[in-house]
Amino acid sequence: MKIKVRRASPQDVSAIAALVASYAKSGDLLPRSRQEIASSLVSWVVAVRGEAVQACGSLVHYTPMLSEIRSLAVAEDAKRNGLGMVVGQALIEEARGRGVHTLFALTRTTGFFQKLGFEISLEQRFPEKVWRDCRLCPIQDRCDEVAVVMNLNQPVIH
Repeated sequence: MKIKVRRASPQDVSAIAALVASYAKSGDLLPRSRQEIASSLVSWVVAVRGEAVQACGSLVHYTPMLSEIRSLAVAEDAKRNGLGMVVGQALIEEARGRGVHTLFALTRTTGFFQKLGFEISLEQRFPEKVWRDCRLCPIQDRCDEVAVVMNLNQPVIH
C-alpha cells in the first residue's frame, strides 16, 4: 500500500500522541500532550499507509524568519523505509513556502538531518528555542542534543 504525506487531521491526534510518547519514553523527544498536539494540529504533517499514521513531525514558528522542525517520529515497524526523510522534506517545503529564512532542529541524529541538508550549529544561536522549550526540559543541564540549521534563502539545487 502506498504512503501518503498530508497535513494532520483531528483523527490523527491519538496516533501522533502515541508516536511522540514512544520517543519521549526513551528520552529522544520531549513529551507532547494530546491537547498540545490538537491545539497545534495545523503545524503537523503525517505519513500514512491506508489509515495508519506511520510517521509525523511538526513545524514550529518562532518568528516570520525562524522555524523549527520538532517531534519528528517514525513508527517502529516502519523504520528504514525513508518515511523520516519524506516527512522532513515536507516540513522543509512547508517552511520554504511560508517564506521562512532559517530552519533549525535540536537532535541526537545529526546524520539524518545532514542528509536533509542541515548543517551543525550552536544552540545558543536559537534563544527562542531555549526560552520556549529548553528551560522546561528535565535534562537541560546535561543536554546532549546538537543544533542543526538550514538556510532557506539559498536556491534549491537538484
